[in-house]
Amino acid sequence: MHVDAIVNAANTALSGGGGVDGTIHRAAGPELDEACRKLNGCPTGEAKVTPGFRLPAKFVIHTPGPIWRGGDNNEPQLLRNSYVNSLKRAVENHCQTVAFPSISTGVYDFPLDKATKIAIDAIRTFDAPLDVTMVCFDTGTYEAYQSALAN
Repeated sequence: MHVDAIVNAANTALSGGGGVDGTIHRAAGPELDEACRKLNGCPTGEAKVTPGFRLPAKFVIHTPGPIWRGGDNNEPQLLRNSYVNSLKRAVENHCQTVAFPSISTGVYDFPLDKATKIAIDAIRTFDAPLDVTMVCFDTGTYEAYQSALAN
């Protein structure tokens, strides 16, 4: 798949880690680690951009999603902010295509059914001509997004 930007479900230190974050950092090469260090982290729900380096995408948009703590700590709004701010960074960098993972639904434990609805709503209501692809790494996530898209 070729896209202008891929979104990285990052940690707030932008230091690489497990899951999608670690995979993107390894594939992009050590230049990505250096570029992320220069950004001095990123607050939850915000988004910062680096070049894609060794990736086929021109840009990596890093956004730390919220850790699920029961839903009473602004997690839904922070997750929505992660999607919206990532889309804003894509537009600011003249991207036409962007690929997202399912932010916060792995080790950050955001309930998949809630996360998919938030993601789809944020993307659908964002007012810009972007071609967005959701990249799902397992059947359960794919089915949850299919269900959210149907509703």
